[in-house]
Amino acid sequence: MGGYTYIMTNTAFGVLYVGVTSDIARILAHREGRGSAFARKWGCTRLVYIEQHERIEDAIVREKRLKDWNRVWKCRLIAEANPNWDDLWDTINS
Repeated sequence: MGGYTYIMTNTAFGVLYVGVTSDIARILAHREGRGSAFARKWGCTRLVYIEQHERIEDAIVREKRLKDWNRVWKCRLIAEANPNWDDLWDTINS
């Protein structure tokens, strides 16, 4: 079973939430305020970065590594893949 590693935020260069899931509906839960308590508290409803992995185990390893990264590295990763920090939810669901 595959998985996704993703980053949610409340605004460009705002609070960052790094997550992992095997079901893309988890991201919808964050958007609707039903995700993690942290994401809900800080209003992290915008999907700004996502990676797909063939195995959920690989997604979990990547999530742990991203969580260890400093904020500047995470912001640079997002900016390289998504320069305008656009909400990618509609893009991945079209």
